Amino acid sequence: MLLFDAHLDLSMNAIEWNRDLTQPLDAVKQREAGMTDKIDRGLGVCTLDEMRKGQIGICVATQIARYVAPDSPLPGWHSPEIAWSMTQAQLAWYRAMEEAGQMVQITDAESLNRHVRLWQNEPPADAPIGYILSLEGADSLVTIGHLERAYAYGLRAVGPAHYGVGRYAPGTGVEGGLTSLGRELVVEMDRLGIILDATHLTDDAFWEALDLFTGPVWASHNNCRALVPDQRQFSDEQLSALIERDAVIGAVFDAWMMHPGWQRGTTTPQDAGLKIERIVEHIDHICQLAGNTRHVGIGSDLDGGYGTEQTPMDLQSIADLQRLTTILADRGYSQADVEAIMHGNWIRRLNEIWSEPR
Repeated sequence: MLLFDAHLDLSMNAIEWNRDLTQPLDAVKQREAGMTDKIDRGLGVCTLDEMRKGQIGICVATQIARYVAPDSPLPGWHSPEIAWSMTQAQLAWYRAMEEAGQMVQITDAESLNRHVRLWQNEPPADAPIGYILSLEGADSLVTIGHLERAYAYGLRAVGPAHYGVGRYAPGTGVEGGLTSLGRELVVEMDRLGIILDATHLTDDAFWEALDLFTGPVWASHNNCRALVPDQRQFSDEQLSALIERDAVIGAVFDAWMMHPGWQRGTTTPQDAGLKIERIVEHIDHICQLAGNTRHVGIGSDLDGGYGTEQTPMDLQSIADLQRLTTILADRGYSQADVEAIMHGNWIRRLNEIWSEPR
């Protein structure tokens, strides 16, 4: 079954992790044998071939580059201009993948539906992966004017926050509302018709952004605070607000967002007995809040700075996400509901967004 994954940091893996995603997964792991600069060296699960094996024919793919102040404990870039340059290197990688026939950019309803038809009608073994470009954390936008430049090259969604203090919005691990720049950004996103990705926003920034922003909203990779109590997850009140805005929420497979009490760097998937099926608890929870299956999809975030040390124990490749079709069916979801969760909700919502006059 076609799977639409709404959050993959593909270009980050290529440009910062120096992973050749056109190679087989085993080759990528072998190339990283003995490397220690990243905690997930040799533990990745995502390449373009593995995506094809798992019928992940469409994704939301990110640009990401954090600016960090001198007193920040987080890794990142020392000026917004350097961060912008990193996102442009990431964009260049996507363009190189397009030239090689590995990927194709999706920017509107026509290109979306053309690509859906390709993947739902026995695609060739080397079919390109379709991607919608998103910016995770807005720090790299040197000025508000850079947003329109990014829209021109295909940027269609922005999450103002990531981790820590941000130039536009605080994110995971800190508190506070949008900055003055962040309020300007949200208004400009509205004008351009760019989707607001609420993922990573603090509670205060979440409510402020939803009040300011009248356009389409989604949460590309977010689980439920009721099941995993942490600021990173959304509360039932926040999830209900997103549902009221006709948002889709992507279930994320980072283990610490799936399993309560997970200690990063200490807990292992085996210790927690964590398997793919655990995500259905989060999917169920959102469906119960909504009263239907229209507001949940997949936003795996696989290889988003972690590997199999922090994924379900039965997930060794992103292709293993395809097991969800059976897991959901066994939990009583109808065929139509499974299709909605695997791809239909994201495709429907994008068609609605891109058909509405701005």
